[in-house]
Amino acid sequence: MPSSDRYAGLVRRLFLSCTLSFLWGVCAFGADPPQEFLHVKTDPAGGVIATARVLFPARPEVVLSLLTDFPRWPELFEVRMRVVDVQIRQDGVITDLRIEHALLPGERRLVTESRMTANDGIVTDLVAGDFKRYHRVWKLSSANAGRETSADFELTVAIDSIVPDWLVAMATKRELEAHFRIVKEKARARAIIPGK
Repeated sequence: MPSSDRYAGLVRRLFLSCTLSFLWGVCAFGADPPQEFLHVKTDPAGGVIATARVLFPARPEVVLSLLTDFPRWPELFEVRMRVVDVQIRQDGVITDLRIEHALLPGERRLVTESRMTANDGIVTDLVAGDFKRYHRVWKLSSANAGRETSADFELTVAIDSIVPDWLVAMATKRELEAHFRIVKEKARARAIIPGK
C-alpha cells in the first residue's frame, strides 16, 4: 500500500473517531436528567430497606448544608421529632432524637452517628435507642451543569416493636416522599437566597 493510501486511511479513521466522539458528547450533553425513583420493601432479615434517587433543585453544597444541619433535622420531616442532643466530634456527629409516630405509642429514641464520606456523601449508623437497625447513606453528585444535585439514598431500618414490617414499609414510603419534598423546597429556597 503506497504511503498516500495509508495516510488517507489514517485520516478517515481519525475523522470517524472524532465524529463519533463529538456525537457521543452531544448525546451525553442533551441526555435526560437522572430519573427519580423510590423503592421501599421489607427486608427478609427484619425491618425495611428503601432506595431512592432524588433530583434536588440546588447545588450539592446547598443540599449537603441542609442534610448536615443536625440541630434542625426535625424541620426536614413531617413526623414529629425533637433533637435532645448533638455532639460534634472529630470523626462524626452523634445525634440523639425523640420521634413520635402514629404507628407507635409514645416517643422512640434514635441515637445515630453521621460521618462524611470522601465523595460528598453522608453515612449514618445506629448507636443506641429503640431501633434494632438503622443505616442511612446519601451520595450526592452534581447534575445539569452543576445547577442541581442528583442524590442516591439508601436506608435500612428496623424498629424494636411488634408493628409488622409491611406496615412499617408503607409508612416509610409516605414519610420519605414527604421528606424528599421538604428538602427540595428548602434547597430551592436556599439556592435563591444564598447563605440562608
